[in-house]
Amino acid sequence: MLLGIVAGLTTCALWGLTFIAPRAIAPFTAWDLTIARYGIFGFACLLLMADPRFRPTGIMPSRLLIGLLLGGAGYVGYFVSTAFAVQLAGAAVPPVIIGTMPVFLAIIANIRDSSTSWKALAIPLTLIAIGVAIINAATVSAADVADTPSILLGVLASSAALVIWIAYGLANAAVMRSADAPDGLQWTGLQGIGAAIGSLLLLPLASFDLADTAAASEISRFLAWALVMGLAGSWFATWCWGIASRRLPLAFAAQLIVAETIFGLAYGFMFEGRFPSPGEAVGATMQFAGVCSAIVVFSKPRAPSSVLQKSVAQG
Repeated sequence: MLLGIVAGLTTCALWGLTFIAPRAIAPFTAWDLTIARYGIFGFACLLLMADPRFRPTGIMPSRLLIGLLLGGAGYVGYFVSTAFAVQLAGAAVPPVIIGTMPVFLAIIANIRDSSTSWKALAIPLTLIAIGVAIINAATVSAADVADTPSILLGVLASSAALVIWIAYGLANAAVMRSADAPDGLQWTGLQGIGAAIGSLLLLPLASFDLADTAAASEISRFLAWALVMGLAGSWFATWCWGIASRRLPLAFAAQLIVAETIFGLAYGFMFEGRFPSPGEAVGATMQFAGVCSAIVVFSKPRAPSSVLQKSVAQG
């Protein structure tokens, strides 16, 4: 389980960069970064497939399609939604709204898998929910009235990202925890190709004119962010999440993703050059406490009787 936790936290640290990257690449747009990021992701996967070990061989056609859709609709759709949410609503709102995903996903997963008792799960979920509510209240109360329309659009984009994330988490975990789960590196490569295909569909929205008008420093910064997000934030993070999905119950992995919110908030505050407000700090602390309590809950072995009952029910 320790390896799964480390892999999950590494993924969250890398995915948290999503909350600042769209703001760091101006004058380039979120569309430009999406195309470059996932183009690099897919190209890296194709290069690795020169080695037969990285090729998605022996995977049934239906699962190949799922992998491509997870990469295309999941990755590209989530990143575009989050990118616009960050640009419209600032540093705190998108991570907070998307941070409710662990609550929803953990409830769905525990209904399906019965990974642990609802009584044991109540404290982690409550801490996470309270933390999200505190940060949300602090952010909205500090917002300028004139910024309300932009914030509302950011909330809408964040909600779309939340729905996509939940769908991705459920589908990916179902594949990786199946008896015939594909190799993690092969599964990552398949999603990378799907993400590249999805990004190519966005080419008409690219800012091609900026290649001639942007300063050399702006182009260099954009390319650096595209490389970081494509290789570390996509390929390596996807591989790490595959490890976490295979080794951790989905209800636990869902709560672990709260760390992405904490990383995203920290990156956002650093980007804006400010400290969190008292409400933001308290809320993030509550979320972190929820993750820690979840680790304790899921680290405890289940009672033999429960395991036996589950085996009988499945038989």
